[in-house]
Amino acid sequence: MSGAVGIDIGNANTIVAVARNRGIDVIVNEVSNRATPSLVAFGVKNRFIGESAKTQEITNLKNTIGSLKRIIGRQLMDPEVEYEKKFIAGELVDAGGEVGVKVRYLGESTVFTATQLVAMYLSKIKIITQNEIKTPVTDVVLSVPGWYTDAQRRAFIDAGHIASLNPVRLINETTAAALSYGVFRTFPEGQTKNVVFVDIGHSSYNVTVAAFAQGEMKILSSAYDIHFGGREIDFALTEYFSKEFLEKYKIDVRENPKAYSRVLAQTERLKKILSANSSAPLNIESVMNDIDVSSSLKRDELEAIVQPMLNRLLGPLEKAVLESKLTSDQIDSVELIGGSTRIPVVKETISKFLDKPLSFTLNQDEAIARGCAFVCATHSPTLRVRPYKFEDINPYSVSFRWAPVDGEDASELEVFPHGNLIPSTKIITLFRSEDFDIEALYTKPSELPGAVSPWIGKWTIKGATPMENGEHPAVKIRLRTDHSGLITVDSAYTAEEVTVEEPIEGEKEKEKEGDSDAPVKTKTVKKWVKKNTLSIVHGTTALDSSVKMTLIEKENQMVEDDKHVADTEDRKNALEAYIYELRSKVEDQYSAFASEEEKEKLRSLLEETEDWLYGDGEDASKSEYMAKYTEIDALGGAMKARYLKSESDKAAAIAAAQQAAKDAAAKEAAEKAEPTESTEPDDSDMKDVD
Repeated sequence: MSGAVGIDIGNANTIVAVARNRGIDVIVNEVSNRATPSLVAFGVKNRFIGESAKTQEITNLKNTIGSLKRIIGRQLMDPEVEYEKKFIAGELVDAGGEVGVKVRYLGESTVFTATQLVAMYLSKIKIITQNEIKTPVTDVVLSVPGWYTDAQRRAFIDAGHIASLNPVRLINETTAAALSYGVFRTFPEGQTKNVVFVDIGHSSYNVTVAAFAQGEMKILSSAYDIHFGGREIDFALTEYFSKEFLEKYKIDVRENPKAYSRVLAQTERLKKILSANSSAPLNIESVMNDIDVSSSLKRDELEAIVQPMLNRLLGPLEKAVLESKLTSDQIDSVELIGGSTRIPVVKETISKFLDKPLSFTLNQDEAIARGCAFVCATHSPTLRVRPYKFEDINPYSVSFRWAPVDGEDASELEVFPHGNLIPSTKIITLFRSEDFDIEALYTKPSELPGAVSPWIGKWTIKGATPMENGEHPAVKIRLRTDHSGLITVDSAYTAEEVTVEEPIEGEKEKEKEGDSDAPVKTKTVKKWVKKNTLSIVHGTTALDSSVKMTLIEKENQMVEDDKHVADTEDRKNALEAYIYELRSKVEDQYSAFASEEEKEKLRSLLEETEDWLYGDGEDASKSEYMAKYTEIDALGGAMKARYLKSESDKAAAIAAAQQAAKDAAAKEAAEKAEPTESTEPDDSDMKDVD
């Protein structure tokens, strides 16, 4: 398994965390940012993803696509897709049953599905992660909103596969944040701590109540508002300033997508400033028709503008606390995460409703990614992770239905009710003697976040045959909600009810103790005995394997094409830099190491290459840039080699002189230290003196 990687794909930015060095680290991208913009853009030569997409967003608005997690797994007719149109400048179209986006790519009009766009983004995140941790990345855990349907979850997994990743698990965002809270804390033995997690991000608002004990966590309830987030506040402010500019400057930025986008970016910045200040200015140069605009806003004015949205703030809180069956006194802490929880009026409203002080012990932006990385580490065979048990819940009620036979009354059954623990397994029994279908659907479609169809999937059970007496055999069907929240038919088999004798409770212990003289009392019971395993044909919203393989090959080719374009641009930049380097050095450092004829020839070649570079060579191939570089280097490289040799000789001469001086000094010091012969007078020459 590769490194344990957790990816929190936010609607605005994505955070990646890696479990390593006995801890969890958040990695940085190619420009050393800890968050990467969740954008995919298309150009004439290549794609721009992440930071590069954000850089050219204003100039390439219709070909820059965001809100990836909001449209994946949806159909064009979905009301939620209609809602997202105001946040996506590109043209949304139908792409074989899934919503797609029409863009200009490589000079042609091209349609990509939302699943492909998410896969493109994951490919970039994979490259960023591999470059940072220096090891291949395959196994990952992805966070998804808790309100995601089965179709959206399967589309996310398909996107991971297309990006050549293996999503070992999907985890709900606030559940991942709750894990970040519980895993690294110690709780008193036998005591439970109840915590409310409030996550208000860029596009949605999630509330989760969790109960913690030592070594375990249980999600008690969750509630959502998928139309309450930072972007709604940004758009409300942008509309406010658009009206002001229309009155003050007689320009309507709503008629110009680029101008509107620039105002939107500035209002987002202004909102962040007002979280820490009582007032903030707004200035935009040449926003439209060469007109500069300026304004300002106070915090209380912002609160008045977004008050209609703030009125919806209490709904999810009330629902989550009610479903958790906890009283206010039983809630021990309220943890806030997500960028929009930094807004003062939001914090005040939450604190007042729950009558609790707010806690910010988690990193508001990185908690979800860290939780994902921990879960991925638990799946790793090479990492030792402290055991930690956690349970999540099913956000929607799920029923199964089938075609009745022989006068059966029931043809539909609620199997996984709302709030049911996941993972979870249930077994139902049907009596069938031929192939049959069983379908899963959401029990209450009105509760879904805008989904048009409540349908989840259909499974065909094959292999059931009549019994010897002509009756229908019992078919046991194992239904499952897995760790990722996916609904599936796990297995099916025929079973026969038989009568057997079993020891009464307590009799087995007597037998073990050796009391063989006393007769063992038994009872007659009926049991189901497995007979034949039946085959299952799965029919879900997941991509067919052949389609997926085609998309994997296409994505791999686009990755290679992007790499080739990047390498070509690097060669072009290297050639341009070499021209400027030689032009300055041939008159300075290299001047004494070349004849006038050589220098003149190089000057001429540099001028000729520069003209080509900014003319016909503007869109040349990688090999052409390399050939031009080699041609220049044949002259300039020779001069550089002579210069470097001269410098090396000078350095060697200086080093030799220094060594000689050092040796001479050492010799002189040694001579001074040698002992001299004694010159004391001989006794025979001494005379006594009276």
